[in-house]
Amino acid sequence: MKIPLEYYRRPDPVEIARDLIGKYLYTRISGVLTGGRIVETEAYAHINDQACHSHLGRYTARTKVMYEPGGVAYTYLIYGRYVLFNIITNEAGKADAVLIRGLEPTEGIPEMLLRRGMSSVQRNLTAGPGLLTQALGITTAHYGTDLTGDLIWMEDRGEIVAYDDVIASPRVGIDYAGDDVSLPWRFRLKGSKWVSPAK
Repeated sequence: MKIPLEYYRRPDPVEIARDLIGKYLYTRISGVLTGGRIVETEAYAHINDQACHSHLGRYTARTKVMYEPGGVAYTYLIYGRYVLFNIITNEAGKADAVLIRGLEPTEGIPEMLLRRGMSSVQRNLTAGPGLLTQALGITTAHYGTDLTGDLIWMEDRGEIVAYDDVIASPRVGIDYAGDDVSLPWRFRLKGSKWVSPAK
């Protein structure tokens, strides 16, 4: 079942990030279905979180989509080559987001391998936020995409992930975020080889 907009419009991005572990992310780009099970996420809050792009109400050409009602894609380029895929959450004007960091591939694996330039399935196919977007065909052109449509969407397959099976730890690559560096807002599925390698 496709996850409805109401799911994304809840007020707590940390709760949503935790809850997305075990849900499924799919794309249908150029008619090809690819996707898999979400095994790693990070939460970003517009209030009291210096790591969030919308901290202190920052509003730019890049962040403007964050102020839309939850359930749209926030994609942007890092290091000049990797696209990151975030889900905007909360209601309009409350610019929270969840970054998808790791995916266990389940659908369209041959196409994923082609997109990643790989000949066999290895963990670096989708174990990392810039790798999974490449595998799924997500680009900056998908900025603002409605996540209940037929291009990029998430599904709830009814899988229950036990609380103890999710590891909460500090987020990655946010050294600029002052005291907020230590917030335990990165969530990983325990024992999954598809989580990103960053510690």
